[in-house]
Amino acid sequence: MTQRPTGAAYSVTVRLEYANSPGALGRITSVIGEGGGDIEAVDVVNSTRQKMRRDITINTRDTHHSQELIAALRKIPGVRLVNYSDPTFLLHLGGKIHVQSKTPLRTRNDLSLAYTPGVGRVSRAIYERPADVWSLTSKGRTVAVVSDGSAVLGLGNLGPEAALPVLEGKVMLFRELAGVDAWPIALATQEPEEIVETVKRIAPGFGGVNLEDISAPRCFDIEARLANELDIPVFHDDQHGTAVVVLAGLYNAERLTGKPLHDMRIVMVGLGAGGVGTARLLTAAGARRIIGFDKGGAIHRGHDYGANSGHRWIADNTNPEGYVGDLAGALEGADVFIGLSGPGILPPEAAAKMSDDAVIFALANPDPELFPDNAPPNVRVMATGRSDFPNQINNALCFPGFFKGLLDVQARGVNREMEMEAAKAIASCVPARQLNEEYLVPNLFNRSVAIAVARAVAEAARKTGLARRTGRRASVPSFAVHR
Repeated sequence: MTQRPTGAAYSVTVRLEYANSPGALGRITSVIGEGGGDIEAVDVVNSTRQKMRRDITINTRDTHHSQELIAALRKIPGVRLVNYSDPTFLLHLGGKIHVQSKTPLRTRNDLSLAYTPGVGRVSRAIYERPADVWSLTSKGRTVAVVSDGSAVLGLGNLGPEAALPVLEGKVMLFRELAGVDAWPIALATQEPEEIVETVKRIAPGFGGVNLEDISAPRCFDIEARLANELDIPVFHDDQHGTAVVVLAGLYNAERLTGKPLHDMRIVMVGLGAGGVGTARLLTAAGARRIIGFDKGGAIHRGHDYGANSGHRWIADNTNPEGYVGDLAGALEGADVFIGLSGPGILPPEAAAKMSDDAVIFALANPDPELFPDNAPPNVRVMATGRSDFPNQINNALCFPGFFKGLLDVQARGVNREMEMEAAKAIASCVPARQLNEEYLVPNLFNRSVAIAVARAVAEAARKTGLARRTGRRASVPSFAVHR
């Protein structure tokens, strides 16, 4: 198995003091290199004729690797480890977000307009015409990012407090990539009924709800109930964001391989929220030959999946030939593998039995089902969920622009048409002249992606009747601006 690459997520900064003499720094960097560390930065803290202090930032594979390097540095004769720090934890100190007013309060007049007594007039206006809440408050540009902490990343049920760093990170992406304001809401309950009721009660202050890190199968029913009972869009990103970006990748894989989606034989492993959401969207987009696997084997019509509504849907709508064999058998001649499971699930020898020009999306994090370095020659396109390999399938390509489009038209809900149009918009951000096996989906920092997705989602909302605002210009209450 390929060793995990080094990366900034596991970097460590060491402060070293040593004699200011020729060759001293070289001995230190040699130890780091021999230990498999990747030096990111070297900074002088202070220097005299006798002593040198430097901060050296080192990218490592994981926390165990960083501790190994620290231990090795301690053993270098004449070198003192003053201290070391973890840049990831330093970045999170005090949280990653804060509230900032749009309008500064500098005078009594400012206060009178923004708060009492002026604000009372605005409250009365909204009472008399409730629709004006979209234009006279932050509702029309704010998303609630809600989690119960039951499925934090790939780490499991860590609870609401541990979910907060993820939610704050998501809020940052909303703001940085699409200019959308969002707020993290961690719930101290994992009871579906209580989650639904809580979200319904806070909904008046938001233009949309992004459900995050809620475990399957509970997430399917929670989302369905909220979508039916609220008049604002509810989007479970672990399902739909994953699905949209996977579909975008497959649209461009079609262009590379010449295999149309409706003819592709697709094998999926891992049918939690992301897997079920992806299967549903691929089916809506025309995929007809999907076989899905969970821990119990292939999902098929002959089995009772009880209360798991996601698996029941998979059984009823995929695997048309009723395959009940193992994963290795399903992979023989398959065109596409989509993994949302765990490390090493796809051995290279199994991938070698797939068709020519095979497409593999090994999306388990941090370690994929198959590392790209181990892919056999018949694999033409390889994607992972990691940023240190080409073709990162990242939900952030979808959700910022998706919600911006929803908010722009004050959408009442979300539908498949919006998701498919969003996938096409993401795929189109890779120009035909640049499309290749290592450039399947656009870079996360390509600012045109969110714009393209927002336009596509807004237009789909208008066409399908879910847009409150059908024009392309913001509405302003008549009493606010007289023409």
